[in-house]
Amino acid sequence: MKNNALVHYVRKSFEELTKVTWPTKNQAVRLTIIVLIFCIIAAFLLGAFDYIFDLGYKYLLDKR
Repeated sequence: MKNNALVHYVRKSFEELTKVTWPTKNQAVRLTIIVLIFCIIAAFLLGAFDYIFDLGYKYLLDKR
C-alpha cells in the first residue's frame, strides 16, 4: 500500500506545508485590516457607480 497515489499525495502535501513560512500574528492582523479597508472602499465605489447609473437610467426614462 506504500505505492498508493493518494497516500503519496497526502504525504507530499504535508511535507510541503512544513516548508511554508506562516505570518506572525501582527502580520496577519495588519493584512486583514488592509483587506477590510480595500473591501470597504470597493463597496463604496460600486455603490456610488450604481447610484449614478440609477440616476442616469431614471433620467433617460423620464425623457422618453
